[in-house]
Amino acid sequence: MDQLQTTITDWEAITHDLGKDFARRAADYDREGLFVHENYRQLKENRYFSAMIPEELGGGGISHAEMCNVVRVLAHYCGSTALAFSMHQHLVAAAIWKYKHKGEGEAMLRRVAEQQIVLVSTGARDWLESNGEMKKTEGGYLFSGKKHFASQSVEGDVAVTSAPFQDVENVWKVLHFAVPLSSVGVSVLDDWDVMGMRATGSQTIAFDQVFVPDSAIVLERPRGEFHPVWNVVLTVAMPLIMSAYVGIAEKAMEVALSIGRKYSRNQHHLPYMTGKLYNVLLSARTQWKAMYTLTNNFDFTPEERTTIDILSLKTNVAEATIQTVREAMEAVGGQSFYRKNELERLFRDVHAAQFHPLPKWEQYAFTGEGLLRE
Repeated sequence: MDQLQTTITDWEAITHDLGKDFARRAADYDREGLFVHENYRQLKENRYFSAMIPEELGGGGISHAEMCNVVRVLAHYCGSTALAFSMHQHLVAAAIWKYKHKGEGEAMLRRVAEQQIVLVSTGARDWLESNGEMKKTEGGYLFSGKKHFASQSVEGDVAVTSAPFQDVENVWKVLHFAVPLSSVGVSVLDDWDVMGMRATGSQTIAFDQVFVPDSAIVLERPRGEFHPVWNVVLTVAMPLIMSAYVGIAEKAMEVALSIGRKYSRNQHHLPYMTGKLYNVLLSARTQWKAMYTLTNNFDFTPEERTTIDILSLKTNVAEATIQTVREAMEAVGGQSFYRKNELERLFRDVHAAQFHPLPKWEQYAFTGEGLLRE
């Protein structure tokens, strides 16, 4: 049975209600390249940022699959809101897995639930090498560097990040830690001027000699090597992130059908184009469901083969969602080229799918190398 059928539906209904407001603002936010502050205010008021946190910690207790569905529904109304929101949720999801399997992270999850704080990820550009500089000082480190593509950073409270450090034995490591964005030396740059997902507030965060106490270091790993932590992070994160793009693709199909049902041109070809469009969308949906099925509401054992499958499915979903919107524009014709047509924004937004970890060619290499080692 589909996991979504076993979970509560109230959150989906509320999301549709909120989405009506989000949809009215989406074009303006996109045109101006402004972050979706008002949408986030409403999400906080309705405690969305802790919806997936276990009830015993003050959260809503919905399943991972249900949260994927919430992100998908949000994307029907505003793709930028859905994507930015998914970035917070994937950090929460990793913390929930640690809480359930290792008994760690309770304090942070309680804080999110109590204060609806926004967690900002810099992991997309950190991967195996990470970037920046850590200098040892009394009681901790001084961290400097720039982290690009930090979605929702203009609204964020805490950055979850990493940086390389060369220890006394000249061995390079990567240290993982969290930094309050209110810390001295932290600034959010105004450099998010892009083609699509323009309202995600994915600015660059600059860190200048920011003090990171020893107690803040949650993980130390070899630099440049794959670490088992990614088997957790990617398995919980990628289904949530790709949910935004599935929602965009579904909206594109909806727009194409709405226009196609009253379209007076190309009638002989339109049924064929529509049928092909649906097939591509179905491929995206099916493989997206396979992704959150692997996560199994946090009941999974982290292993590289699961990570291989998650990343391979991510590439397939990204390509299928991009193709879906492209096919929808083709079915609608030249009117989809006008900015007043929602498809134009959906087309720009959906192309961001290809840039999440791992990009296609890196994923192919990662998958192939992993399979050949077996």
